[in-house]
Amino acid sequence: MLKLIELEWRKLEQKKVIGEVMIYWVILMFLPVFFLEVVFTDMPTVRFGESYAAAIELMLPIQMGFLLFGASLINHVFIEEYKKKTMALSFGYPLSRRRLVMAKVLFIALAVFFGTLVSFVLAGITTYGLDQVLDVIDGKPTAADLITYAVRMIIHSIVVALASLIPLFWFGIWKRAVIPTVICAITLMQFPNFLGLLRITLNPDLLYAALSLLGVASVYLSVKLVNKLGDL
Repeated sequence: MLKLIELEWRKLEQKKVIGEVMIYWVILMFLPVFFLEVVFTDMPTVRFGESYAAAIELMLPIQMGFLLFGASLINHVFIEEYKKKTMALSFGYPLSRRRLVMAKVLFIALAVFFGTLVSFVLAGITTYGLDQVLDVIDGKPTAADLITYAVRMIIHSIVVALASLIPLFWFGIWKRAVIPTVICAITLMQFPNFLGLLRITLNPDLLYAALSLLGVASVYLSVKLVNKLGDL
């Protein structure tokens, strides 16, 4: 399985993918301070700057931006291969289709997971560094804040990795449509904001759990039904 995952990486335009990840990192690492200093500065009811514990609650949903990276990988790993007819060639290997699809899924999930994890680290370091200059967060980070951030960083990276696979079955493998895949990722990324506009209160952890389960369901259907969806 590891060799199959490595093969997926080799088949990609690696410089293009690395460049895309770096763009996400640069943007997301500065967003927390941007929101605190610019967007929320005239909103006294928004209290993310009261403490580092409160700021962590702002930084978690920002990393949902990596759902777009997942959509991009679904396009490269699945949709483009179907359109270029190379998927049929892959299915000609002396391996089961389900195993090949599972390797592709694991590649996407691992890439999104580690990309999000690094993004959390960079965002945390950047936010702390800029706070020393701009003083956008009251107080100093405590040991408890650091532990909480580390734990949530790992858990949330798993959530983003699983949620990024939600468009896989319907838009990636069945419809093989790039734009709907991206739109789905953007919708999922903005879903908490949509709930806020509709004045619907939902526990964030419950929402993240639901998104993770939808991602798992999408993977299950993709692997289970790949033999029935055709090669072309």
